[in-house]
Amino acid sequence: MFLHPHIGLVRSDPFIARLAARFTVYVPSHPGFGRSALPRFMTSVDDLAYFYLDLIEHLDLREIILVGASFGGWLAAEIATKSRERIRRLILIDPVGIKLGDRETADIVDIFATKQSELDRLTYREPELAKIDGAQMSEEEAFIMFRNRESTGLFAWSPYMHNPKLKTRLHRIRVPTLLLWGDSDGIVTPSYGEHYAALIPGATFALIERAGHFPHIEQPADCGDKIIRFAERN
Repeated sequence: MFLHPHIGLVRSDPFIARLAARFTVYVPSHPGFGRSALPRFMTSVDDLAYFYLDLIEHLDLREIILVGASFGGWLAAEIATKSRERIRRLILIDPVGIKLGDRETADIVDIFATKQSELDRLTYREPELAKIDGAQMSEEEAFIMFRNRESTGLFAWSPYMHNPKLKTRLHRIRVPTLLLWGDSDGIVTPSYGEHYAALIPGATFALIERAGHFPHIEQPADCGDKIIRFAERN
């Protein structure tokens, strides 16, 4: 199961196809993102985590390889701290979700307050990947892009991009875990990722070369292959 980042599923097709060549891949759109309904009671990542636990149980999925990227990685980590009964392996790709520094230290770049050109430079190793031609964008694409941004604000604005309690709960993750990190990520640096991995018992940390905050977009083959190898270990 792949839990998408705050930008949704845009440009994720090659990565998903790489995984789908070996596995059955479930790719849900989070409540409030894309065209998915948003129930009124869902106001936090905690709510989303319990929603997915219910979904997994409803579908009777077992031995899941749970993969999450950025905001989706935060969500995957929350799920794994609450229940590991149906999860076989956990892969987090440049996840957010925890606060490491003090009140005056920004661990995660503010995506709402940063100028778009600078945000693109920090997010991607190849910033041209972020360029959007508004004239060529359909109404559906525009609706989804702005709805994803609105829901990101709902779920991740305050406190910004983290759950103050998650850091102290990561020790509850007791399944084999891999953290993949873009070596050029300027949103949450590889150092943040190494500290994140150290909080999860037995977790492995690996860099994806020539990638920023979304390695599954910039390096779908390398990212996908690392996940496949990790998932198929004995």
